[in-house]
Amino acid sequence: MLLENKNAVVYGGGGAVGGAVARAFAREGAKVFLAGRTLETLDRVAEEIAADGGTAEAAQVDALDEGAVDRHADAVAAETGSIDVSLNAIGHGDVHGLPLLEMPFEDFARPITIAMRAHFLTARAAARRMVQRGSGVIMAITATTARMSIPHVGGTGVTFDAIESLCRQWACELGPQGVRVVWLQTTGLPEALHGDRFPDYGTAAGRGLTREELIAWLRPKTMLNRLTSLAELGDAAAFLASDRASAMTASGANLTLGSVPG
Repeated sequence: MLLENKNAVVYGGGGAVGGAVARAFAREGAKVFLAGRTLETLDRVAEEIAADGGTAEAAQVDALDEGAVDRHADAVAAETGSIDVSLNAIGHGDVHGLPLLEMPFEDFARPITIAMRAHFLTARAAARRMVQRGSGVIMAITATTARMSIPHVGGTGVTFDAIESLCRQWACELGPQGVRVVWLQTTGLPEALHGDRFPDYGTAAGRGLTREELIAWLRPKTMLNRLTSLAELGDAAAFLASDRASAMTASGANLTLGSVPG
């Protein structure tokens, strides 16, 4: 197994994306520590992992709370002796559907501010434990909007750009101490789309898009005419977190099916 005897913390582990990665980590042998604000959803993922033969613990942790993040990292390190992998998959409170000309600054800036605080705090908490052992992997998730210009997505593209830039800075500072920092870049994730209506994203539909219409609009933007699945994301994350990817740092795994050239 790729992650046997590894301890992995997944922030946002109760969500569709974090949960998928957590399940993949557990299947590959990691002990997974699920962290997030809603204990009910975290417990559900932990139960599913246990039912599949894996090991997971859930804890209520607000990734924006510096003290809570540090206390949780201390507790995990004290229990297991190490934090080997830390992945941040929390939501950022993005607002879509308005052109920038009409968007309040607070709605534009919210995802950027949330992402930078959460990713900085969780990465720092993990890194402080990892450098003591001279190893570890810090991970993030971004999307095509970090490289593609799509209208009416507010601060989302800037947010993903900022996450990748922050990862590169962490990587250059932590690399000499044996810690890798990487990210996974995806298309939209159909299984993570919840709701009946979505913004038209400049398609001129004028009435918004149904889930099926949004997926149909996104598909042709890829070379394989489909979108990234949660299973693909989880499998890639497990590989990237493993020693088999030991030459990778300050870089992302391109899971965009060709919509963003490598």
